[in-house]
Amino acid sequence: MGMEISQYHLYLVNLDPTVGHEIKKTRPCLVVSPLEMNRHLKTVMIAPMTTKSHDYPSRVALRFEGKQAWIVLDQIRTVDRERLVKELGKLDLRNIRKVKDVIREMLVD
Repeated sequence: MGMEISQYHLYLVNLDPTVGHEIKKTRPCLVVSPLEMNRHLKTVMIAPMTTKSHDYPSRVALRFEGKQAWIVLDQIRTVDRERLVKELGKLDLRNIRKVKDVIREMLVD
C-alpha cells in the first residue's frame, strides 16, 4: 500500500491532467479523508493549496513554508493515492478547526 496517509496532513500531490478551472500542477494539498478511508481505499480526498487567492469563505488562509497560502476547500477532489508524491507536514490544531468549520458550513448546513 505504500505510505500511511493521514487526515489533515499535507502532501505534495500531482494534480495533472486537469480540466478547465481545476487547480493544476504538482502542489501541496491537504488530505481531508479520514485515516479509516485512506487505509482501505485506493483513493484519497484532498484539497489543493495555492498562494494565489483571496479570502473566500470556502478557503482557509495560512502561512506555509514562509508564504501566505490558502487551502482551497471549494476544490476538494478525490485522487488516486499514486498521485501523492511525499508528505510535507501536518496542519496545526487552529487550522484544522478552521478547515472543519468551513467544510461544515459548505457541505452540511
